Amino acid sequence: EVRIVESGGGLVQAGGSLRLSCTTSGLRFGDYSIGWFRQVPGKEREGVLCVSSIDSRSGCKDFVKERFTVSRDNTEQTVYLQMNNLKPEDTAVYICAARVDLTLGPDYDLGSGPVRNTYDYWGQGTQVTVSS
Repeated sequence: EVRIVESGGGLVQAGGSLRLSCTTSGLRFGDYSIGWFRQVPGKEREGVLCVSSIDSRSGCKDFVKERFTVSRDNTEQTVYLQMNNLKPEDTAVYICAARVDLTLGPDYDLGSGPVRNTYDYWGQGTQVTVSS
């Protein structure tokens, strides 16, 4: 059984930091790229924010990349999302997902390239609340 579990969310003041974890089990981690998404209740899920791909490309979209970084630990089967200088508008449920055999290639622009939002397995999400 494939499981994807996010953790690390919570309540933080504006300007604070959080590190989210996305831990997987039941799949060959090295075959899966991991994407981070977020969703505000009552709104549609945003396109992928940050991705860690199986061809060793990791990064975030332009509008968060100065504050968010993504990293991958294959031994722990975990992808981390470090979020710094959080803002109230970052308040959302943060969700990670796994997609098999997704490679981005050396020329893909992590900041502004076309998003690929079709993933195979999804976690339940972890709530991040940023107070002003």
